[in-house]
Amino acid sequence: MAKNSNQLVNPNARDAMDRFKMEAASEVGVNLKQGYNGDLTSRQAGSVGGQMVKNMCPIRTLRFRRNDRNAMGHQTPITYIATLVI
Repeated sequence: MAKNSNQLVNPNARDAMDRFKMEAASEVGVNLKQGYNGDLTSRQAGSVGGQMVKNMCPIRTLRFRRNDRNAMGHQTPITYIATLVI
């Protein structure tokens, strides 16, 4: 049997998650109401979830090419990935 991963680690955090969801919905222009929101389109619901993930896990990526140190005239692609850890 698969474990449902849609459970809060701390059940007392339910109110904070609901406030966070309302804030993310207002940022993307979706009108959420308390309780059932079955009238939302998939696009609207997805944009709320996407905004929540974007706010929870900010990742910054920087890509560029630099001259290779070993082979004259060649370039090496460089990627820096930085995440915010709180």
